[in-house]
Amino acid sequence: MRRRSVLRGTAALVGASALASSARAHEGEGSDGTVSGGSSDRYAPLGYVDVPGANEAVVGDEETVYVATGDGYATVDVSDPTAPRVLARRTGLRSDAENGPLVNVQDVKVDGETLIVAGPAHPRRNALSGFVVVDVSDPTSPTERGFFETDYPIHNCDVADGRAYLTGNDGSRNPLVVVDVSDPTDPVELGRWSLLDADARWESVNANRRSLHDVTVRDGVAVCALWDAGTWLVDVADPTAMTALGSVDAPAPDQLDAGPRPALTPPGNHHYATRSGDLLAVGKESFGVRIDEDGDGRSDSLVGGPSGVDLWDVSDLEAPERLSTVPPPVSDDSTLGGTWTTAHNLDIENETLYTSWYRGGVKRHDVSNPLTPTEESWWLAPDETSFWTARAVTTGFFVASSRGVEDVPGRLYTFPDRPGEGSSGAALGSDDSTTEATATDTASTRADRTDPTNATDASGGDTGPESTVSAPGFGVGAGLAALAGGAWWLRRHTDD
Repeated sequence: MRRRSVLRGTAALVGASALASSARAHEGEGSDGTVSGGSSDRYAPLGYVDVPGANEAVVGDEETVYVATGDGYATVDVSDPTAPRVLARRTGLRSDAENGPLVNVQDVKVDGETLIVAGPAHPRRNALSGFVVVDVSDPTSPTERGFFETDYPIHNCDVADGRAYLTGNDGSRNPLVVVDVSDPTDPVELGRWSLLDADARWESVNANRRSLHDVTVRDGVAVCALWDAGTWLVDVADPTAMTALGSVDAPAPDQLDAGPRPALTPPGNHHYATRSGDLLAVGKESFGVRIDEDGDGRSDSLVGGPSGVDLWDVSDLEAPERLSTVPPPVSDDSTLGGTWTTAHNLDIENETLYTSWYRGGVKRHDVSNPLTPTEESWWLAPDETSFWTARAVTTGFFVASSRGVEDVPGRLYTFPDRPGEGSSGAALGSDDSTTEATATDTASTRADRTDPTNATDASGGDTGPESTVSAPGFGVGAGLAALAGGAWWLRRHTDD
């Protein structure tokens, strides 16, 4: 595990002014200059390249990133992170097929030389649905090898060890679908798992409340974000006999009524989840809703707001334990029509959590002790960026894709993988634009901060979007949570 001996400064913040100093870029070219994010006193991007329509981005190796673009996908060279450049862009996928081409492509995933390009992300009448299998052994000239057609949209997917994993939201069972892509010219379905297989009572719950929004697969375990039904961990070693191993935040089926899904207010839907060893991160999505309290046709108050990222100990997959919550930035208008700052896609690598918050920017947190995640850097430019994801690259930087804002196109950004300092997040309309996740000591090293005897409350109660989970003194429950977290840390570091 990575250990850093440098002293940490205060949690780094940088506003939109930093972008003004960055060099512009054109699609297919790198930045005309660089932002010295690796050496400047202010934390800022290393570079960026325009990728119109950018949604999900995934890292293939230390030199190539793949980006879903709505109308297809792009391959991007990041071998020089100060000057990323588009290598190839493909649109009009399967144009010759009935109801083609493939559209509304929001997700791509890569494993070695195999890229999966899936869509549409949402149901569309008379639209082609499925995924393209692409050979990216030469990312400058990606080659379509096969296609797997479905009768359901594919919002998200994953690929690992010759198998594709699909969100098969058919409006009924909403299964996880596993497809063999070891022969990319002839993909074959291997099996399905549904929440209904875990408990038949889920059938009485409206399918929209238990949609499979995203899936990530690590070491034979699929992490399935199932909206209001929680996040489920599924053994997929044998795709013909998949079984649920455990779940987090999953209510009893009868606790979710069969009616339509309520407004997306905190604690938010389970939107994206991924696992790194014994640590599970669950990103939740929610928005504020304006309420007309006196019936005069005018909104009187704002209810709810953005949601954050929960961290869980899953060393025992059958009994996960919540450790802490990383709260979202706070904007002046968190409604669907305002400035979104809720959690979106994320990554964990080498005890660092990389997060995206739409117009709330991107962040890095030290999670060497997940009881007390420590914000180390934050960059945002809400007038120009709306970040979809943040992904680690192993050579000292990370990447993040932005959908763009108004006349600013989608882009892929590169960022230094280090702590950094900057200005406040007042660009979001609030001087108090973020909240602490847990009690942190940003002036100490990672090794110093991981003393379990200093752990504070991580009891897992609903803290709300503008509160912290760091306040000590909640009695026996808090003490038990701290002891559990201390045991987690000791297990993780026994062999270090």
